[in-house]
Amino acid sequence: MTCRVQRRISLRRKLHILRTLANSNNSLKGKRRSIVYIYKLKVALESIKREYENAVSLKKEVVKVEKVKGGRFVVRIKCEKGKGKEGEKLVSILEAFEEMSVNVENAKVSCEGGFSMDAIIAVAQENDKTLDVTHLTEALLKAIEKQSE
Repeated sequence: MTCRVQRRISLRRKLHILRTLANSNNSLKGKRRSIVYIYKLKVALESIKREYENAVSLKKEVVKVEKVKGGRFVVRIKCEKGKGKEGEKLVSILEAFEEMSVNVENAKVSCEGGFSMDAIIAVAQENDKTLDVTHLTEALLKAIEKQSE
């Protein structure tokens, strides 16, 4: 969640810099410099657009993790219907749970109109202090991203 916010902030900052550069009245000497300047702006703008589109595509995948009693978490995942297969998303999410050494106590999965999953997971006592909501959220987002690539 924080990664997306940081990406958006950096994208906005870059767009602001590009706008100020484009609107500034720098005295450019010669047509060659102005052509190079415009080309650099164009390339920078295209890369920022690509980054923004990637950030927006990540927004389509919603991962919410809430901590409940003890070492238990409620995980809600919703993904819009995309290019990837929903069954593969489930496999990558379960592999991420296995890597984090958590047990799925109860899960409800639906692939109708996209992928959604509601699960209750239990963390082993030795991992209880190392795993928190942000760590679980980031790990699940990485698993979904890895699957969609």
